[in-house]
Amino acid sequence: MAFKGKSAIVSGGAQGIGKAVSIAFARAHAAVYVADTDAEAGAELVDALSAEGLAAVFVATDVSREDDVAALVQRVVSDAGGIGVLVNNAGIGGDTTLWDRPMAEWDRVLAVNLRGPYMCAKYASPHMPPGSAIVNIASTRALMSEANTEPYSASKGGVLALTHALAVTLAGPRIRVNAISPGWIDVSGWQKASTRKQAALSQRDHEQHPAGRVGAPEDIAEACLFLADTARSGFITGTNLVVDGGMTVKMIYE
Repeated sequence: MAFKGKSAIVSGGAQGIGKAVSIAFARAHAAVYVADTDAEAGAELVDALSAEGLAAVFVATDVSREDDVAALVQRVVSDAGGIGVLVNNAGIGGDTTLWDRPMAEWDRVLAVNLRGPYMCAKYASPHMPPGSAIVNIASTRALMSEANTEPYSASKGGVLALTHALAVTLAGPRIRVNAISPGWIDVSGWQKASTRKQAALSQRDHEQHPAGRVGAPEDIAEACLFLADTARSGFITGTNLVVDGGMTVKMIYE
């Protein structure tokens, strides 16, 4: 019941990790505002949560657009009077290479993945009372890389720097700011109905993780609940919680 009577914004909250986060906060009795660009997915999720008797509202939002972010915050403040939790989850990647990637793709990834969390914090924080929390979803790609992931990796590295900068800036109003860096999280079953897929994971996929399995969106949702709950994590701010089944600490020789 830690979030009863509080509002929670989850950007990119209609599918994937964001969907699990939205559900987790709704089931923890927060009033959840699902900020996403996909109206079909948002409507599906809100209907499912409403069927459980839980409070959820979809707000069409492109976090790279300042007017969208301002309107999102105004809607939540108008409805709820303030913001208790902000989860900056919205993010995109790309499938091009260093040599054929148009600069427009670089700009778009950075706009969503880094400009978005910054603007959400800028507009939301004046309406967040002491004891509120911001959780930024980064990635283990901020710490290590695969080939041709430059925009995504750079944006997530920026999210980690943004996290500790915001933690210091918002220390005065007592708003804690932390990041979570997910590793391999299988989201195939967490899409809208029209694009949902069965997981296609091998035993080897699971066994290469020291924890013995590939991650699930619920793993990240539980970490969000922990970092947003002042009673459990009130002395934690400016940190990055790696939730990756141990992969970033595993030496791999081929």
